Amino acid sequence: MTAPSVEARGLTKQFGSFVALNDLDLKLDGAKCVGFLGPNGAGKTTTLKMLTDMIFPTKGECFLDGISVQQNRKKALETCGVLIESPEIYPSLTPYQALEMVSDLRDMPVAEQKIRIPAALEEVKMGEWADKKVGKFSKGMKQRINIAAALVHDPQILLLDEPATGLDPRGMAEVRDIVRGLKKRNRLIFMSSHILPEVTDVCDEVALINKGQLLFYDTLDNVTARFSHGQTSVDVSFAKPVPEAILGNQIQNLPSLTRTERLDARRLRLYLTGGPAEQAQTLKSLVALDLDLVGFQESKSALEEVYLSQIARGD
Repeated sequence: MTAPSVEARGLTKQFGSFVALNDLDLKLDGAKCVGFLGPNGAGKTTTLKMLTDMIFPTKGECFLDGISVQQNRKKALETCGVLIESPEIYPSLTPYQALEMVSDLRDMPVAEQKIRIPAALEEVKMGEWADKKVGKFSKGMKQRINIAAALVHDPQILLLDEPATGLDPRGMAEVRDIVRGLKKRNRLIFMSSHILPEVTDVCDEVALINKGQLLFYDTLDNVTARFSHGQTSVDVSFAKPVPEAILGNQIQNLPSLTRTERLDARRLRLYLTGGPAEQAQTLKSLVALDLDLVGFQESKSALEEVYLSQIARGD
């Protein structure tokens, strides 16, 4: 089996005089999760709709597993599962019946449906709800069924359009957990989002788009290293509040430290030059200060800092 791939070549979309997407070149190869990150209106959904032939490009072409979507849509989409925006499920149907309808549209044999529908429901942790009416479900449960509908034919490629948008914190966490599970099945997942923690938690690589233009595409580690100018940031927490005098006279003099930021009375963000070796030395020095240190971890704000700086440059 060949590695799954998604490719956009010179992809452009204009709505009248408005350019929603401008000459996008992007190729994704292999089993992984790629976050398609950008603010609202950046061109994420427009891109996904052209990748699935829901709208036509003004120019350019899309390929799934090397097959042109514009020239051979049916063949290109055979091994692709799609969730664009938030489709509604008939409230009178059960999840099993809803997936039967999707399977019928895909001409899936009945014998295969009996295997794949329960498997898809288990992947999204909805197996025990298979025969309950969808109309009584929460929004998060309905979204899990929508994801199951995209999985029912066991696709190699999965295109998700902001799958956690509009959900409450519990629903968002459930969707992230499901996506993490999907990564274990040798799939290429291309997931648009404007929620930074979502991308940080589940994605291996990230492509940033703004105003219809691709700003970069790389691994998360490479992106933060590339735009951090040799700096890393770590969050440290203490058992009791850190006085300003100690912050100014002791912590700010630690090796490799360029600046500090107070997050609250007990937590600080330290900006360091270098990488893991410098972090290890800083940790040793912090412990030696005997300030009741209880936490030390790389800051999850690294991608946020890159995101905000790159978006600001394009404004």
